[in-house]
Amino acid sequence: MPRTAQRFARRLAAALMALSLAAPLALMPLVAHAAAAKGPDTVADTAALIMDAVVNISTSQTVAPSRSVPTPELPPGSPFEEFFEEFFKRRQQQGEDQAPRRVSSLGSGFVIDASGFIVTNNHVIADADEVYANFADGSKLKAEIVGRDTKIDIALLKVTPEPDKPLKAVKFGNSDILRVGDWVMAIGNPFGLGGTLTVGVISARNRDINSGPYDNFLQTDAAINRGNSGGPLFNMEGDVVGINTAIISPSGGSIGIGFAVPSNTAIPIIAQLKEFGETRRGWIGVRIQQVTPEIAESLSLDRARGALIGSVNEDGPAAKGGLKAGDVVVSFDGKEVRDMRALPIIVADTPVDKEVEVVVVRKGQQETLKLVVGRLDEGTASPSAAETPEQKPDTPPPVTTRKLMGVEMAEMTPELRTRFKIKEELKGVVVMAVEPGSVAAERGIVAGNLIVEVNQEATLTPGDVENRLAALKKEGRRSALLMVADPEGQIRFTALPIE
Repeated sequence: MPRTAQRFARRLAAALMALSLAAPLALMPLVAHAAAAKGPDTVADTAALIMDAVVNISTSQTVAPSRSVPTPELPPGSPFEEFFEEFFKRRQQQGEDQAPRRVSSLGSGFVIDASGFIVTNNHVIADADEVYANFADGSKLKAEIVGRDTKIDIALLKVTPEPDKPLKAVKFGNSDILRVGDWVMAIGNPFGLGGTLTVGVISARNRDINSGPYDNFLQTDAAINRGNSGGPLFNMEGDVVGINTAIISPSGGSIGIGFAVPSNTAIPIIAQLKEFGETRRGWIGVRIQQVTPEIAESLSLDRARGALIGSVNEDGPAAKGGLKAGDVVVSFDGKEVRDMRALPIIVADTPVDKEVEVVVVRKGQQETLKLVVGRLDEGTASPSAAETPEQKPDTPPPVTTRKLMGVEMAEMTPELRTRFKIKEELKGVVVMAVEPGSVAAERGIVAGNLIVEVNQEATLTPGDVENRLAALKKEGRRSALLMVADPEGQIRFTALPIE
């Protein structure tokens, strides 16, 4: 063998020997990781302590017989006229003879107080005539509905326990400390089978599934199926950290995407239902919208954060506290407002009549204001982003206009106010038309809107807008923040690139 080949062979043998010696050590972190990832060895001890507190919720409801199908209209003298008339008359008679029928459904719940208070989902007991709690020992108690909250889908029930059978209750844990990857247990009544336990992890937090204004769900891959609704989601210590509420599934069975109301969201609502039989949410009287990166740049924010106030209700708590349209709320009662969706949740959880500090960014400067939280009228709309009006079909007659940022605008006149039905108290530059396909069109600006402010400076003429854009361009700004109002006075903000 040539000398070069011999040297290569010796080096290769030495390398293989070193690798074989190092392999067990190198693989140890991977083995440890795999052992940690397999989950808890058992949850049997914890399950034994909490299973008896989970109940099956059964409901019954009286349903009126369905109406018969109306007889179709046929041309007079049709050969089928007599046949269809007799057929549908007979069907109608059968429907009238039917008595109202009883239907039942099943869900889950859990005892939170040994005196008989039980939590479940509102949709489990909605429209029910009778509600029963079925316990693990086979006993069955009739339940009364203490109160319900449709916005986060929670209901509080009350049963009267038998003297010789005390109820087992579980306690709530702190859902705010949960991390993605933490192990959890779901217990409920899937498909009416009875108490069933599944194990999984927290897959995500703060999920918005468009089910209501206060969506803040925990997502888990613990199997949740039909009948699990209203059941508890436990941590490994046996504390309730969520109330199982919804799943995403094309088949109705679990595909590993389930959602639970966080315990810290449910606790104050349950306390209100227990004390008052209804919810008493906080309210400050503002309409808000999302802070986009373009709006953040226009307002000199370091990043897109907080909730932008589009308008303030007259005589509402926010107005009395000094909040104004254009303010960006970044903190409320000591809690960070990460985005628009966070503010309604924080405000709703704040006790009514509490004085709180509100930190806002106004014209690039941070200010701290104080206000007293009011009570939300549950029959009114909750805080939300301003709606975008639809394009008006009317074509305005020729007027003197100026086109800026894809928007044709004109100074307000009595004729334009009448044409677009703009309220008398509103002031601003009238939008006459918007260039199709422009950024302004994409952002929902339409004819009849008013440009009230540019970067928080009032504008009354197209010249005011042009001068403000020129000043911003000179400052090196890439976009301008417009306060836009519809003819009714609904205000929103949008950022447009400076041409």
